[in-house]
Formats: sequence, C-alpha cells, structure tokens
Amino acid sequence: MSAEVEQTAEAEPMEAEFDVVAGWTEEVVAELGPGYAIPAGCRGSGSPAVLAWLGEALGLATGTRLLDAGAGVGGPAAYAAERFGVRPVLVEPMTRACRAAMRLFGFPVVAGAGERLPLAGDSFDAAWCLGVLCTTEQKAALLAELRRVLTRGGRLGMLVFAKVTPELPEAPDGNDFPTDAEVAGLLADAAFELVAQADATDFAAAPPSWQRRQERVEQALAAAHGDDPRWVQAHEQEQRMGRLLDGGHVAGRLIHAVAR
Repeated sequence: MSAEVEQTAEAEPMEAEFDVVAGWTEEVVAELGPGYAIPAGCRGSGSPAVLAWLGEALGLATGTRLLDAGAGVGGPAAYAAERFGVRPVLVEPMTRACRAAMRLFGFPVVAGAGERLPLAGDSFDAAWCLGVLCTTEQKAALLAELRRVLTRGGRLGMLVFAKVTPELPEAPDGNDFPTDAEVAGLLADAAFELVAQADATDFAAAPPSWQRRQERVEQALAAAHGDDPRWVQAHEQEQRMGRLLDGGHVAGRLIHAVAR
C-alpha cells in the first residue's frame, strides 16, 4: 500500500479535471497498454486532423524546438513527436499531470505556469498552447511569455475556445472565454502576427480506432473512480463544456501566428 494516502474530498474543479484525473489516466494507460497513451492524452485537445493542421502550419519537422505550454499529460506533444519528429519540451502547472507525462512519454517536463514560463528567452522555434487561454485571466501575460521564449519569426499554434454568444448559459468553473476580437487584439499586443485561423469543427473527427481507445480509457476511469467526488467534479466540467460547444455558445478556433 502506498505511503501517500489519496484524499477523496472534493478538490478545486480545475485541480480535479487537470491534475487528479491526469494521474488516474496514467494509471489506466499503464494497465491498458502504450497504444492507449496518445489518444488518452489528447482528450479535450483535438483530433489527429486538428493536431496535424497545427503541426503543418507551424512547419514542425525533425530538429524543431517545440514548446507545449499547458501540456497536460503530453498527448499532443507525443503526437507531434511521432508525426513530425520533434523532441518537445513540456510545461504544465499541475504536478500530477507532469509526473504522468514523464512516465507515459519520457519527454522533458517542467512544472510551471504559462504566465511565468521557467524557460530562457528565444529558445524555441515553435510553440503550441491548446485549450489553455480560456483557463486563465492573465491572457496577456501568457501570450507575452510565449512571445518571449520564441525566436523572432517563431511560430505559435493555439486551440482557443472563444465565446460566440454575448451571454453564456453556464460555464465550467475557472474558465474565462475570450471573444474572437479579444484574441486578435491580445495577439497583436503581444507582437504576434495572425497568419491563419480555422474552426475546429471543419476538421474530420478522430478515426474510429482512436475514439474506441479514448472510450475504453473513459470507461476504465469511471469504473475505478466513478464514486469519487473529484471524478464527479471533472465529469461535470466536461459536460458543461460539451453543452456550450454543442449549443454554439463557444467555438474551438485553431490559430497560427508568427512572432514579430
């Protein structure tokens, strides 16, 4: 039995969704097998078609120095390594997610917030930041930090969940959705030039085999932790987000920008 006693009381909603469940996900993948790792790690971060568009837009290739800011358990970074040959560096504020990423994929992982990246300036050719901008009120600071660590002409890819309707019927706790106009202004203020933008819904859904593996992971998580208040919190967060997307209140935008 582990000397560390797992607490079962409710956590902060963001901690439950992005930290506690991250640790559980790594445990489930360890049981199911390595073929489940990338699909499990990309839950909520885009389909293979979305990640491929971003990677191609950023010109990812062998030798590209790629930063994944807000990397979660590292699924998108692992996809980029497998598809494009990059060797990414991951930054993630949640410590369990950091440990899960290291164990699942073995990439360099640094615990830190995107608004205060613990990295040297001008050290990356490209960066992506997927589903992170709406989770912080310090949006300008996050983009300024991404600009700082990119070389001049460095490429930035983002998945941004943008508010489409003036009012939202609900929102996941801890989320602050920007409008498209606000995103454009924030990029310009941080010395980025917006090159291309696309809607996430314009891309093909994940292949059936990918979806089956994600569903198997979800089933295993629910079976092991379905009665845990933190699983309930995280699941409620995901359901709220799903209703906003399905109702057309929030939309996923893919963004390619270049550091000036």
